[in-house]
Amino acid sequence: MKNFFVKDVGFQPDITHGICPNCALSTILVSLSRDHYRCVTCGTDLEQKINGHIKYMPIERQIKEQPEIKDG
Repeated sequence: MKNFFVKDVGFQPDITHGICPNCALSTILVSLSRDHYRCVTCGTDLEQKINGHIKYMPIERQIKEQPEIKDG
């Protein structure tokens, strides 16, 4: 019997252990997409790099600066 209230959205999170470079703790990492993870300890978004061994690197967020509004 199929449940008509639940749709298959195709999102299947992966849970793994790793060392977060931001908080430097051995923690649980939850996948947001195929190669992006989030540390459950500090909440930092990480990108998984595989080059002989698995390494997690923080994702740099670009912050757009707002131009200052001058009175007058």
